[in-house]
Amino acid sequence: MITNGWRLRNLLLLLVVALLTFDVTAQRSRPRLIVTGQDVGLMKTAVGKYPLFDAAFHGAQAKVDTALARPMDVPQPVDAGGYTHERHKQNYTEMQLAGILYAVTGDEKYARFVRDMLLRYATLYPTLKGHPMASGEATGRLFWQTLNETVWLVHVAQAYDCIHDWLARADREKIESGIFRPMAAFFTIDHAKEHDRIHNHGTWTVAAVGMLGFALDDKDLVEKALYGTKKDKTGGFLRQLDLLFSPDGYYTEGPYYTRYALMPFFLFAQAIENNLPDLKIFEYRDQILKKAFYACMQQTYTNGAFIPFNDALKEKSFLSPEIVLALDITYARYGADKGLLSIAHRQNAVMLSGAGLAVARDAGEAEEFVWKSMELRDGANGDEGGIGMLRSGGADDQSLLLMKYTAHGQSHGHYDKLAILYYDQGREILQDYGSARFINVEPKFGGRYLPETRAWAMQTIAHNTVTVDEQSHFQGKIATSEKYHGDRHFFSDSDPDFQIVSAKVNNTYKGVQMQRTVAMVKDPRISKPILIDVFRVASKDQHQYDLPFYYVGHLMATNVKYTAYDKMRLPLGEANGYQYLWKEAEGVASGPVKLMWLNGQRYYSITSAADSTTQVLFTRIGANDPNFNLRNEPAMMLRKKADTHVFATVLEPHGLFDPVVETSRDAVGVVQAVRVLASTEVATAIEITGKNSLRWVLLIANGTGSETARHEMTAAGVRYEWIGNYYLQK
Repeated sequence: MITNGWRLRNLLLLLVVALLTFDVTAQRSRPRLIVTGQDVGLMKTAVGKYPLFDAAFHGAQAKVDTALARPMDVPQPVDAGGYTHERHKQNYTEMQLAGILYAVTGDEKYARFVRDMLLRYATLYPTLKGHPMASGEATGRLFWQTLNETVWLVHVAQAYDCIHDWLARADREKIESGIFRPMAAFFTIDHAKEHDRIHNHGTWTVAAVGMLGFALDDKDLVEKALYGTKKDKTGGFLRQLDLLFSPDGYYTEGPYYTRYALMPFFLFAQAIENNLPDLKIFEYRDQILKKAFYACMQQTYTNGAFIPFNDALKEKSFLSPEIVLALDITYARYGADKGLLSIAHRQNAVMLSGAGLAVARDAGEAEEFVWKSMELRDGANGDEGGIGMLRSGGADDQSLLLMKYTAHGQSHGHYDKLAILYYDQGREILQDYGSARFINVEPKFGGRYLPETRAWAMQTIAHNTVTVDEQSHFQGKIATSEKYHGDRHFFSDSDPDFQIVSAKVNNTYKGVQMQRTVAMVKDPRISKPILIDVFRVASKDQHQYDLPFYYVGHLMATNVKYTAYDKMRLPLGEANGYQYLWKEAEGVASGPVKLMWLNGQRYYSITSAADSTTQVLFTRIGANDPNFNLRNEPAMMLRKKADTHVFATVLEPHGLFDPVVETSRDAVGVVQAVRVLASTEVATAIEITGKNSLRWVLLIANGTGSETARHEMTAAGVRYEWIGNYYLQK
């Protein structure tokens, strides 16, 4: 029986649902995208009070006033990194700032500037076809790819929001019909696949479409941005939040692209919060945006540089404007973490918004940001490998080891499972090449990725990991690599004197299993923490295994008797990246291999277990490079032909070199030899010996990871027993 009470309850429920259902056509005061009327009121009274905010405000005024003083230029797009490309970028930046300045100051010269430029774009845009410099990417009109065009719209939508109510109706209609509506159709219809793509290009597209939807009071555009062009939740902003980040906040494309993607994620989230607060977007998926920001920050070194694995430019740091923006919004939305304020001081910048004002207001309360050892899982469910980071020391001279065992990383990933990078004394010591690109430098391939990114930088031999039979992991095929990921074996940072990370991968080559374990160990007999690197490669068949170490610095000494090719050099190979390596010298080991180099004011020594069947190659990047696109950097490579083999290496920082006072001490390290005592499917035993009676035996379990399993093995006539994944006997 249906009662009146039942009807009443259901009517009330429907009323609640109706109230919670968003309606972007509702009348609200402007601006309302990134800054609100409340923000504007606070910003007006803040001028002259807070140095960081004053710098942002007066800097914006100076930039826009300079633009007002020169002829306006909205050029026909003709290049991919030259004048017209940069001019359109400059235009969107100036419009965005001018819009905010109008909102804060009320000075109509800023509104007129935005209006006049948008009217020019409304005249130009309908005449544009595909960009003349398009090259394989989703082709844009104003820019060579749609990605840049979406960035343009993300900025310009903010400007339009700020001046919307000031504009005459006729001007609004011309601007919307000439540029905004056609551009929205271009993104959601012509490039629907890009809009729905789970990728940073897709993120920028949905942010642009959604922010325009809010600016135009267009519910359809907002829904397409949130849920995909079909509005079925198979694409769109929420789907990207679900799939692009792991539960730890790791972004699948790697730290360099985390930096880039955070900008549209945070900007659109701010716009959603200001217009659809019932979505509680900053709480979505257990505060995934907060986790993403902190994971991004932890993937920087203490000098601010993003750790450059996958496609990455090494110049990018947390000084980038994307991180300024994300930091400010994180600080304002997720509680006042005073550690972020020390980063803000180093950035010496805030965004011109309420969030930027909050950081500037509290800047005097800064505490030191803490970089930590940690493991970040990859994959939407956290089950697709990850990265392990081991750190020791303060921010002024920190040692950092990173090992990568992630999924591929979409189109920007590299074929380098179990690769490592190492930083010390504020700089790279063992480096990853990153990408081959001179961004926006038109003489270098139009500023786009150089062909050497795919032919060299993505290939396995370009990284500090094992290449088998001169073939890259997964045959250098993205479609294959995307199917697999590394697997966590174990990770521990509970003891600051002994931290360790271990991972496996079994799909890089048919019939070949790989496991790498790296420990960071502190000992009173050694001035800085050393790295113990154990790379086990197992197969039933014989293969050629190559393990390079791309060291940064000047070679000082080696115990390898080598033949130097100082009169004529030849490439190391013909394909898969080997063609880009000069073979500068080669030799054969007669025992443990030692190599020592100088970087900055410290020496670094590699000591590797080896015998007379181990070939040692000295290489340098730059062969087959007639256009001088690559950096000419050295490496030492260990080559072994075997079925199952263990590369065991210790990397030791030591000594001091001061060229000013001409002082050098401890140029020879403590570690003298490394030996593989035994290696089976059960475990691997490594012996390390050195001065001051140093003798360690490191035992690593090779089976299923377990902190409670009991292990035993006999190595060099000695029986060892231990519980857990590893044991270091000193």
